[in-house]
Amino acid sequence: MGTKSRDRMYGAEVRISAQRATAARKEADKLACEAWNKRMLGFRGPAQPSPTLGDVLNPGYGFLEVRCLGCETHQTVALDIVRRPKTTPIHELERYMRCKDCSRLRGFPYKRSHLVALRTTKISVSDPPSTWWPGER
Repeated sequence: MGTKSRDRMYGAEVRISAQRATAARKEADKLACEAWNKRMLGFRGPAQPSPTLGDVLNPGYGFLEVRCLGCETHQTVALDIVRRPKTTPIHELERYMRCKDCSRLRGFPYKRSHLVALRTTKISVSDPPSTWWPGER
């Protein structure tokens, strides 16, 4: 048998094409997340349409910044532990967000929150909460 196997003839091309497609998907997801962040920070919404959970986790945006409308605190939610399908749009998570401090103070689950932005890290001293664009109140 003097013929080459298909894997040997086309295997490298197939693997390289798959790697290029993965990199292009990751770049497209990153650009979609950046566009959504700019829309949310620049215009304060609308949150729809938003990228899906899978599209957000692919480029490394692991946290969602949420602002409580009751006490004006900013919190980050880890998106990798959210128990929803990866096809769930980010804006649908807003209705499930509850502020623990406001809920304890009022005695019932306080559900008024506003999505601020997607983040790669949690809120910390070195990485403070996102701010609206300059000139905004």
